[in-house]
Amino acid sequence: MPYFPDEVVEHILGFVSSHRDRDAASLVCHVWYRIEGLTRRSVFISNCYAVRPERVHARFPCLRSLTVKGKPRFADFNLVPAGWGASAEPWVDACARACPGLEELRLKRMVVTDGCLNHLAHSFPNLRSLVLVSCEGFSTDGLATIATNCRFLKELDLQGSQVEFRGRHWLSCFPKPSTSLESLNFACLDGAVSANALESLVARSPNLKSLRLNRAVPTAVLAKILTSAPKLVDLGTGLVAQSNNAGALPSLYSAIQQCTSLNSLSGFWDSPRWITPIIHYICKNLTCLNLSYAPMFRTVDLIGTIHQCQNLQHLWVLDHIGDAGLKVVASSCLELQELRIFPANANVLASTGVTEEGLVAVSSGCRKLNSMLYSCSRMTNSALITVAKNCSRITSFRLHICLHGSVDAVTGQPLDEGFGAIVRSCKGLRRLSMSGLLTDSVFLYIGMYAERLETLSVAFAGDSDDGMIYVLNGCKNLRKLEIRNCPFGNTALLAGTHRYEAMRSLWMSSCDITLGGCRSLAAAMPGLNVEVISQADGGANDAKKVEKLYVYRTLAGPRDDAPGFVSIL
Repeated sequence: MPYFPDEVVEHILGFVSSHRDRDAASLVCHVWYRIEGLTRRSVFISNCYAVRPERVHARFPCLRSLTVKGKPRFADFNLVPAGWGASAEPWVDACARACPGLEELRLKRMVVTDGCLNHLAHSFPNLRSLVLVSCEGFSTDGLATIATNCRFLKELDLQGSQVEFRGRHWLSCFPKPSTSLESLNFACLDGAVSANALESLVARSPNLKSLRLNRAVPTAVLAKILTSAPKLVDLGTGLVAQSNNAGALPSLYSAIQQCTSLNSLSGFWDSPRWITPIIHYICKNLTCLNLSYAPMFRTVDLIGTIHQCQNLQHLWVLDHIGDAGLKVVASSCLELQELRIFPANANVLASTGVTEEGLVAVSSGCRKLNSMLYSCSRMTNSALITVAKNCSRITSFRLHICLHGSVDAVTGQPLDEGFGAIVRSCKGLRRLSMSGLLTDSVFLYIGMYAERLETLSVAFAGDSDDGMIYVLNGCKNLRKLEIRNCPFGNTALLAGTHRYEAMRSLWMSSCDITLGGCRSLAAAMPGLNVEVISQADGGANDAKKVEKLYVYRTLAGPRDDAPGFVSIL
């Protein structure tokens, strides 16, 4: 469309915020490609090794918000060895040179050192948001540097990160007499915090709307915080329990009743079950409730609470809720859109938790569900078929059955037909994680019907290479394929050569692929990085079984920071 003046194209693109839509717009013609690059303010990099930081800044010279992901998702399950890589330093260095006006930086599963945080703090005077999700390598000293130098910081989020505790001083380093903080999350932090510093920080942060505390924050401090944070809409509590201060709990009851804007609640950690009445004061306003860190709460406690949460849209809870509790969810939470049930007991043999009965109940009552993670002790095809019928809007469905290879609890059959019903009925399904005894038939269903599927995670499933081949040939929108402990070998791996360049990544661990098969893939597809991860020295024999394989598309070529246990073919 060369007849559009540049100013008009720029104005049009100003209304487009979606990364995908802007990617599509950049493909219209050379003019749109150039203008889109010059006007994009927010950039998302799904793999830190997919492109060099310098190339990103050359393409988007005016970016103000950068999101970068590092390690594969299986790092969350300790399947990626320590020292694998994903350092944030090259990205921070490149940003400091090319983009001093950066305002937002979000990193996920990356190694962030104190030196990196120091560089960041002194390079970006206008930094407004720093989000470090599941990151590692830094300490409270680095946080103190950020708090001291980033005087316009509105958001500091350390969700799930591993932070070395070197003292309580960092909270006192935020600007005085007032801060710009709107969101602060240090729930992951081990070690005590300074009560006085925390109370003072909240008091001088008049715009604070989201606050998530670690378990070390005592009840008395929480009560004082709530009285000075009237605008809070999202609260993550510390460990709420009886203390030596006799007035702590009554003060907390009184303070939380004044939080009329609060609509999201999490935390409670290992709090005793008798504190659940605290939640009752604000139940009617809650749209988000996360009790996945509260193992002391039992079915009867959860039922009493959830019965009053009639506006709930997001619920995260342990399987202590039981089928009886899920029936209350079904009857009370008609607006529910997301449900996550986590296992409370690491011993699968001792876990009773929830079953297919609770799943059916929720699907029958909560017809607006679009995202579900369900950890259970048993499942049936009939239940999955019912879910598919009742909740056809689901875009993300993840089922985890405690025992690997579990069959239909009633018929003893594989769960192929149940998951087949899910992919047939849920036309908008984008993420699927399967569990239980599954044959190649379920992969045939996925390849035939899951047209919009982007992420597929499977473990202990399939009979032969055909299963994986069905998926690679059928799922045209597939971006991430994660496979563990499946009988897929070299034939299946090499059958996807026509798909991998259009995908973000492929992960295979404990499968039947060999080093020779991986070498063949690397030779056939030079645009991919084919990484073999092995901590055992088994030589370079082509017949050697590969422990872990990570394949991803890249414009940067092989990375230069691979440790000794990673071979890039």
